[in-house]
Order: sequence, then structure tokens, then C-alpha cells
Amino acid sequence: MVELQQAPVLLRARSASFGYAGRALLSGVDVELRAGELFAVVGPNGSGKTTLLRGLLGLLPPLAGAVECDRRRVGYVPQREALDPLYPLTTGELVEQGAIARLGRFGHVRRRDRRGAVLALERVGLADRASSPFAALSGGQRQRALIARALLMDPLVLFMDEPTSGADPVAASAVLELVTSLVRERGLAVVLVAHHLAALRPHTDRALFVHCGRVERGALSELDDPHRALHIFRGEGAHSP
Repeated sequence: MVELQQAPVLLRARSASFGYAGRALLSGVDVELRAGELFAVVGPNGSGKTTLLRGLLGLLPPLAGAVECDRRRVGYVPQREALDPLYPLTTGELVEQGAIARLGRFGHVRRRDRRGAVLALERVGLADRASSPFAALSGGQRQRALIARALLMDPLVLFMDEPTSGADPVAASAVLELVTSLVRERGLAVVLVAHHLAALRPHTDRALFVHCGRVERGALSELDDPHRALHIFRGEGAHSP
């Protein structure tokens, strides 16, 4: 714990408010993400979990306050369902898209980026699937390919939107083991939206509770208290995502 408290802050939100059309859905967001931390974003459906991710990612300018981080070192792993599995790409080409995102719209994948894609696929255990169509991968493999794509951007902060959604228990466990090892190896700060909290408990106890228009830092173990769990999950559907 002492080491993490001394770890560098990679992202900081100060009294930030996020929302749409000038209307704040989340207010007073004060969050610090340090190297080596893994946070689960927890809250009822419609509480604003996706809004929080968009705000911290910089996709939603804060209506108040500020978010401080190096945007060049922020990565994002969407839900695997967000990418059409029939998209005509090989797994290697999908991962190389991470370099294109870093270089800009008219950037070109360079030789070192292709080498980086190979290394990223090796790291997530998909080196032998580089030439396979992305559509031919299993659900868990697709999620690992999306993680490899994000790694090609060399992020310090990684946001993940329900990385275990739709995965069977074995595949979900493998994805979370991979994420945990990346946190240890690279000193990443990882924030992931999750619904399957039991699978997360062996990997982290850190949580950002999103409810009633607020964001509270806490521990997943707090949800063992029925009264605390009721407090977090009351008002389901009160806000837009």
C-alpha cells in the first residue's frame, strides 16, 4: 500500500462534472489514478459509468473542473461487441490499427509498428493467430486482440469497457489475469467497467462507485454489507449512460 501511495499520479480529475447538452449527469468527480492501480467501475444500470469513462478519456469535455493527464498515453479497450466481427481484417491488421490511431488519420503503419504488433500479440497469447480473420476468433480471443491493439499505443492509463462481457468463466478469468499481469509489469493504471464483480475480487478490491450523480472511491468488499450495497445500487436507471 505504501508503494502505491508513492507511485506517480497518471490521471487526476479535479471537481469535474460530465454530461450532455450542458446538463451534468456526474458532478464533483475527484479521482486520482496512480501507476499500478486497477479500479473497477461499479454502479447500477444507467448510473453514468459510461459517461465517467468518456469524461476521463477526454471524449466528453468537463462541464466544470478539469481532467489532467497525458492524452498521448491513454488507451481504450471497447466491448468486443462494439466492433463488427465481420469487419474484413486479420487479427494482425486489427492490432496495427493501434499505431494508426497514434499517428493520426493520415499516418502509415511503419515497420517498427508492425514489429510492435507482433510483440503485442505475443504478449496476449495470440501470436499464432496474427493471420487469422478477426471474425474467426473466439469471444475471449477477440477481447485479447483488442487489448493488444491498445498496447500498441504504449499507454500508461488503460480504460476498458466490460472486458469480460459475454465471455464464459474460463475466458473471463484469462482476460482478467492478463490485465492484472499488465498492471504489474508495466505499472499501468487500469479502469474497467464491470458487472461480474465476483470474478474481479481476486484481482482488485479498488472500486469507483457511480451512483446518484456522484463518484466515490471505495472497496469492492464494501458490497458485502447489504446496507452499503443497497446504498450503491439504489436509484437504478436514474441517469442516462
